[in-house]
Amino acid sequence: MSRRCELTGKGPMVGNNSSHANNKTKRRYLPNLNDVTLQSETLGRGIRLRISAHALRSVDHRGGLDAFLAKARDEELSPNALKVKKEIARAQAANA
Repeated sequence: MSRRCELTGKGPMVGNNSSHANNKTKRRYLPNLNDVTLQSETLGRGIRLRISAHALRSVDHRGGLDAFLAKARDEELSPNALKVKKEIARAQAANA
């Protein structure tokens, strides 16, 4: 399982540990990933995703999973999230 947010594409970053003597050693900063089930109002079911805490706040801010995916760029989304985005778009087109 990769350490990458399925909605924002946020992944590990590289930096340095700095000791008291100011010695530097490489380290990785991992994103704060959580397994969540987000409800899709269009599909009427929950979708399981592994997203960062920042992405979870963004989903709430934009008004839910459907609104977030509508605005999200395809390059940032995981293949699973991209499939859900297209499924929601199809369902909305059929209802309209």
